[in-house]
Amino acid sequence: MEFVKGITWGWVGTRGTWGTKEAEFSMEEMAKTGVNWTAIAFSALQDHPQATEIRFREEPTVTDAEILWAIQKAKELGLKVCLKPVVNCANGVWRAHINFFDIDVPCEPKWSEWFASYTGFILHYARIAEDTGCEMFCIGCEMVQTDRRAAEWRELIRKVREVYTGMITYNCDKYQERQVTWWDAVDVISSSGYYPIGSWDERIADLESFAQEQKKPFFFMEAGCPSRSGSAQVPNDWGLQGPVSMEEQDEYYRVMFDKLDNKPWFYGYMLWDWPAKLYSREEAESNDDYCIYGKPAEKTVRDYYIGKR
Repeated sequence: MEFVKGITWGWVGTRGTWGTKEAEFSMEEMAKTGVNWTAIAFSALQDHPQATEIRFREEPTVTDAEILWAIQKAKELGLKVCLKPVVNCANGVWRAHINFFDIDVPCEPKWSEWFASYTGFILHYARIAEDTGCEMFCIGCEMVQTDRRAAEWRELIRKVREVYTGMITYNCDKYQERQVTWWDAVDVISSSGYYPIGSWDERIADLESFAQEQKKPFFFMEAGCPSRSGSAQVPNDWGLQGPVSMEEQDEYYRVMFDKLDNKPWFYGYMLWDWPAKLYSREEAESNDDYCIYGKPAEKTVRDYYIGKR
């Protein structure tokens, strides 16, 4: 597997925002950062963490036509594609808290019901990934409470392989790499690398040991830091309050790239994230989100990606 020099594009995949002139401009600007991969990421909603229906055919999820447009555009730009459908909760609770009783109980929402809906959701997009030649397909993202359901995940992966022939990955959450017991069922291991800027030496030692045990490619399906003061210490916290800090975001990338550079067990990044509709370059200095467009971190990422072999 080649080193992934990627950025996640299009999140959260709101219907009507892809396939536009703004979206086309956005992806073309992203391609200038030296990327060789992109994760085309979008979400579908279930009502709350104990709901069992995922309404992926409804608004606000992007349409299949929009997804086809995004994949085609990425490929026109010479990028390899990981298609990444994600489930979110409409009430705002993080998907990591989707959870049910371990044993199905009558008159209560059940794992069996949820996985039936989730399987339909994932297989729909796995077929699109196959039909469009996506090189990788991500079957889930940061679903911490579901990770323990190994039998259901293995069965889902078996069904995905019936319709999709590319590489399969699962994006576990930070610190959860060792909690997933079914890594042998996927082709590539990925996690969200939102680790505090001062913890890299400790985390790298553990991740190196983990990756060597697994004997499979490992990369960060998500990694990044908002341009906000304090975010380098809690880069996963998108709601952190603080003044804009271009310098803190840039330093985070510099340290992460330096610490992980030339580790033979580490296969790269799908940085978080690049929206379908960009703010203007003039507005970059007041933007405190993850996107690096127009910020010092954009040059840092470009220099690293272009120089990386």
